[in-house]
Amino acid sequence: MRSMRILFLLLVFLTTFCVGSLAESEESFTSAREELVQKIEEDVRSTRFYIDKESLDPKVMAAMRSVPRHEFVPRSLRSYAYENRPLAIGYGQTISQPFIVALMTDLLEVAPTDRVLEVGTGSGYQAAILAQLVQRVYTIEIIEPLAKEAEERLERLEMSNIKTRIGDGYYGWSEAAPFDAIIVTAAAGQIPPPLIRQLKEGGRMVIPVGSGFQTQQLLLITKEGEDRITTRQILPVVFVPLTGSH
Repeated sequence: MRSMRILFLLLVFLTTFCVGSLAESEESFTSAREELVQKIEEDVRSTRFYIDKESLDPKVMAAMRSVPRHEFVPRSLRSYAYENRPLAIGYGQTISQPFIVALMTDLLEVAPTDRVLEVGTGSGYQAAILAQLVQRVYTIEIIEPLAKEAEERLERLEMSNIKTRIGDGYYGWSEAAPFDAIIVTAAAGQIPPPLIRQLKEGGRMVIPVGSGFQTQQLLLITKEGEDRITTRQILPVVFVPLTGSH
């Protein structure tokens, strides 16, 4: 009888310890996200002459506060999840620097009713940020195991307004087009014509363009008419290259 009581007390202790540790971890992650947002704000101010703004949309910053970046990095790198830098996620790919994620999202100027295409799902973090702000996110990833991992992760986090696909994002997602906005998270050698065709008139696309890991520019493209776009250089960046048959 005494041994049963000891076992019961031990189970109660372990349960309380685990719940307490989990709550403490979530609290520390929340605090880390707040610190990350402050670092992003510092980067915005330091690059204001490039990006032509002193601050980002508060709704974008709220999304950065709410999405758990530690869920989108390998477990071995979770302690670095809220550092303002890119991290390796396997298969030669990275999760982008949070400042760049926030900036690219802000440049799209999305609305709650928008439908957005993302080229390059990666771990799913950028899609998760967008999902806080728009009606539907369509995201394409060419690396099959990465795409499947991202899909499972997004389902587990109950982000039901994100639709995933395995494929070559250079060619877009014609069945779901046109899109209010398009975001490309890998560097293309040129602006992909299929993506321009799938962008609504008045829509915006943010894309890094350049050769490999050499000089790349983050571009903001606005579709002014069926055959007319305007392009603005935002700032120099370094992204993994956009891969595929193109």
